[in-house]
Amino acid sequence: MSLDDIRKQIDLIDKDLLNLLSQRADLVHEVGVIKKRDGLQIYAPEREQALLDRLIQLNEGRLPEKSIKAIYREIMSAALALEDDLKIAYLGPEGTWTHQASIKKFGHSVTHAPQPNISDVFDQVVRRHSDYGIVPIENSTDGAVFHTLDLFVDSPLHICAQILLRIEHSMMASIPREEIKTLYSHPQALGQCRNWISKNFPNADLVEVSSTTKAAEIARDNASAGAAAIGSPLAAELYDLKILNESIQDRATNTTRFLVIGEKTCPPTGNDRTSILFAINDRPGSLVNALQAFEHLHINLSKIESRPSKRKDWEYIFHVDLSGHGEDENVAKALAELSNHCSLVKVLGSYPDIAE
Repeated sequence: MSLDDIRKQIDLIDKDLLNLLSQRADLVHEVGVIKKRDGLQIYAPEREQALLDRLIQLNEGRLPEKSIKAIYREIMSAALALEDDLKIAYLGPEGTWTHQASIKKFGHSVTHAPQPNISDVFDQVVRRHSDYGIVPIENSTDGAVFHTLDLFVDSPLHICAQILLRIEHSMMASIPREEIKTLYSHPQALGQCRNWISKNFPNADLVEVSSTTKAAEIARDNASAGAAAIGSPLAAELYDLKILNESIQDRATNTTRFLVIGEKTCPPTGNDRTSILFAINDRPGSLVNALQAFEHLHINLSKIESRPSKRKDWEYIFHVDLSGHGEDENVAKALAELSNHCSLVKVLGSYPDIAE
């Protein structure tokens, strides 16, 4: 078969694909009408995960799993935009890792709305100016994002999904390496690249700024003064900087976990995680008794953090992630038993426990 013949076949397949996508879009529109009529959430993470899992199982061609997920992420993003004019608030500015997490989960077809801080992300969703919010919750190197934990105490919002994003920092500038005098970045990014910086730029001044995107902007505007930035490839693209070194973080597996927050949580999928917070009664043995509620029912706790309650001196609130869904029989029993030992128990949400 000649090259022209192959290209003609591809053109025919593309036409068929476009027709099929249009048919899918018509059905998606009908789904949106039904969801609005019945007061259902437009975004359904449990349906999304089930669809991706099914497609991967059906795949018998050359496309790798990663490519299938990327293609269908954008197809589902277009579907969400058709069902409703979906708006996602995220910790900005544009080009941050939270922005990339938002794109990874919702694709490019929905509206992504940058917010100046995590509090504003929560506020935008509470006021229904945005449908969902994306906030960082923990990093595999730096640990928990405490501001996010604290905001959940008084917020009416729930967790409906999580996003795991591999963080790969890049060195970027519009000047040659030998002219670099100052490195700008977010404090976490500088901390995550500490060893690489000390080996490669031991004499450079390190300046902390509000975001890696802000660092890229400074590197562009102050190139003549020897400015460079550490951040994401997206930030380099936005500010027309050249990437001098890729993947410079000290830990190759550096990953940040983000949460999708909204008005409702997610129904069971069979592979779920539940996030809760609780405050124990002020008497001896309360914490041990509280945690035994999970041990007795063989429920795994994957994470526990403590934070000052800010309501009473020396009172602490514990944030816990556990395996299972809040509607699972054993989880529901454990939460009921937990309440006997606590002054506060709040279920933040149950959602698919993805590992990607």
